[in-house]
Amino acid sequence: MGLEIERKFLVNGDFKKDAFKSYHIIQGYICRGTGRSVRIRVRDEEAFITIKGKASKGGLSRFEWEKPIPVNEAMELLELRDGALIDKTRHLVKAGSHVFEVDEFHGDNEGLVMAEVELGSEDETFERPFWLGDEVTGDRRYYNSSLTSNPFKDW
Repeated sequence: MGLEIERKFLVNGDFKKDAFKSYHIIQGYICRGTGRSVRIRVRDEEAFITIKGKASKGGLSRFEWEKPIPVNEAMELLELRDGALIDKTRHLVKAGSHVFEVDEFHGDNEGLVMAEVELGSEDETFERPFWLGDEVTGDRRYYNSSLTSNPFKDW
């Protein structure tokens, strides 16, 4: 069992020149609500099933369990999803001693670009790159599971 501690931000500048890796992701949710979700994700040629628990007050941390699964099984499970698919490109960008995951959304969420940084504790400090915008940690509108039913294009 794991605990995910992360902060989430909007992106307001050019981060791509600093990205050291990028990959394509599609994901959907089999179950979501009441503070829990079951996610299926295909990342390039890999696939995963992830269960996330209820977020702490402020949304900084929550239980996360993830296991790899065969891509063909993931594609079958995505047919059972609740809501639309999330389609995005994830870029990995190093800043100081941390790696930011910068998601550039496509489809109904086109124009939305967010960065997440995983931390060892809720009060851990990190270097803020110049392209990092407003913090949206805990704002449910920005949860991927919420974007499947309330996409960015409708805001």
